[in-house]
Amino acid sequence: MAASMRVVGLSLSRTSNSFKTVYVSQRCYLSAEAATKVPHENTARQMQTFASLQTERQEEASRTVLINCPKGVNEKKFIKYLSRYGTVKKYFFYETYGPHAVVEFSELESVMSLQAESTIAASEHECVVPFKSRLFSLKLSNPREQPAASRPLVHISRQSTIPINELVEKLSLSGSIDQQLNTLTEEYQLTEENIRLRFLVCSLVKDITSAYFPECSVKPFGSSVNSFGKLGCDLDMFLDLDGISGKNTGKASSPFAIEFQMKRVPSKRIATQNILSVIGECIEQFGPGCVGVQKILNARCPLVRFSHQPSGFQCDLTANNRIAIKTSELLYIYGNLDARVRPLVFSIRCWAHIHGITSRIPGAWITNFSLTMMVLFFLQKRNPPIIPTLDQLKNIAGAEDKCTIEGHDCTFSSDLSKMKLAQNTEMLDNLLLEFFTFYGNFAFSKASINIRKGKEQNKPESSPLHIQNPFEQELNISKNVNQSQLERFVNLARDSAWMLQQDTVCSPSRSESHPWGLAALLISSALQSGSKGKRRKRREPASERIKFLLESLKTKQTNNSDLNLSHSNGKNSATES
Repeated sequence: MAASMRVVGLSLSRTSNSFKTVYVSQRCYLSAEAATKVPHENTARQMQTFASLQTERQEEASRTVLINCPKGVNEKKFIKYLSRYGTVKKYFFYETYGPHAVVEFSELESVMSLQAESTIAASEHECVVPFKSRLFSLKLSNPREQPAASRPLVHISRQSTIPINELVEKLSLSGSIDQQLNTLTEEYQLTEENIRLRFLVCSLVKDITSAYFPECSVKPFGSSVNSFGKLGCDLDMFLDLDGISGKNTGKASSPFAIEFQMKRVPSKRIATQNILSVIGECIEQFGPGCVGVQKILNARCPLVRFSHQPSGFQCDLTANNRIAIKTSELLYIYGNLDARVRPLVFSIRCWAHIHGITSRIPGAWITNFSLTMMVLFFLQKRNPPIIPTLDQLKNIAGAEDKCTIEGHDCTFSSDLSKMKLAQNTEMLDNLLLEFFTFYGNFAFSKASINIRKGKEQNKPESSPLHIQNPFEQELNISKNVNQSQLERFVNLARDSAWMLQQDTVCSPSRSESHPWGLAALLISSALQSGSKGKRRKRREPASERIKFLLESLKTKQTNNSDLNLSHSNGKNSATES
């Protein structure tokens, strides 16, 4: 194998006509041969469509293995050992239930060779289920040969977001609100390593499903691939059976035709439920590291939910859910169409989470998907618009983009180069303020949000918040939201808009540790929640609470400035003496 080298800060750039966004991963390890191809590979990925990028990721995952490593493993010896099976193209380490290594080989045959030479661990008190997956455990033949002092720690790739207090401190050091939004995005977005791990888990699940359906594929959708995924988000997977060959086209080329004999059920939904029931049972009984399996088959979209311990992901597996794939592609296009879209979405969603507007627990809260739709609609309403409407994307679609799923029109262009808009030069700080102002005064009682048209529509129902599903247009994606939760969102949006117009908040602080801008918006709820454990008192109006917060921030800023001046004078006096 070629000598391995470490590439620090491997970046993936995605460029369109009028924007450039750079995503920086934590760290990647590549063979010397692969490292020379990085710029070329990244440039090629910039021009790829959503579908071709997913295909490439799936191919990478098929050549990848996941190895549980002992603590203190020697990185160089580990890679040298694996290179006996073939060239190691890329690898990285992360930690969950112990250190793990994700290793991609250059050739699929290397994975097969590793599987052929691996052994099944003996167990005296338990019976082993002999399912040979691509999840392995590395054992040290003689741990004593490697003294503790010579065990270099491998670099562990971060798989979760930083604590909110660290984020606020980091944002407070930024020079502008624009920089704050971009910094938050860099801290929260999925890293290259995390994306690779998600595709690998899908590939491992496919190894199980392919026992019944050899031509099937298991694809990630939702936050894992739509460019708005946050570190720690769930992994949504789609069992795709539509690619299975042999479907009757109705064209007769000979006097005879041979057909497969297959089970028949009354409906596609029942078929989906039956398939997921069996696959869920296989995952529970045979899938290494898959625990807590739940078969939720009577939901509107049947699914199998489980925890994948080796990766740390909470997983949902569905089937017959192709519209979700198209929604992921649409969001991917919007996220890459303009460099301001993702920072605004990430920041608004972080703000909403901190204030309790969104929650991981199902209920009457606004969901992240609804918030994303609200941000996109707001950007369509700018003058000039920052992103196109879905109907505009449909109008420039080519013949290859035509798509109808279960009677729903899912056609839109996947070619970023076709999408040209009037130049809008608004900065992120103004867009953040205007977002809060827009929805702080939006006529939710009368209007529906519709990104297909890019303009308000009359509400077809009495739900407090109505956001039309972009493809299944008869559905309201925010039907779960009640009036009190919507009012909380509106009040907080108004308060946040008011705060961003105050000099003490919208301008960088003279004290490095003083929260300002976006950072100030993220700490306000923490100050309000400080009295949760105390006796409940009647809450003051929101505007009064915000004014009190601003006064406290101003006092802190003055005190910090006086302290810095006193420290500076003392330092100068010491120098002069």
